[in-house]
Amino acid sequence: QVQLVESGGGLVQAGDSLRLSCAASGRTFSGYTMGWFRQAPGKEREFVAHISWSGGIPNYADFAKGRFTISRDNAKNTVFLQIYSLNPEDTAVYHCAAKRGVDYLYRGDEYDYWGQGTQVTVSS
Repeated sequence: QVQLVESGGGLVQAGDSLRLSCAASGRTFSGYTMGWFRQAPGKEREFVAHISWSGGIPNYADFAKGRFTISRDNAKNTVFLQIYSLNPEDTAVYHCAAKRGVDYLYRGDEYDYWGQGTQVTVSS
């Protein structure tokens, strides 16, 4: 069982940066692929990025390449999502998710554990 708690969201101006964090419980965090998803009002949840358990290799949605960076600190059981040059289209609830021992997960239904999300609101 893994519990995930996101933090770091807030109300920011366009052009600002944010770093979201997702703290995981449990002693085997390094064995989990971690993903970030987001859901904007009235829209479907969409994949943002994931980072593999096996080698810390990141993968990004096309819209996230160049402005989003996912990283993990296994010693602190935490995964991060750094977002640069925020724009109003980034406004969403951002969720982290976890799946043990499987890499390259792009769909939400592939993950077993989810956090409650952190709200990011970008004003123009």
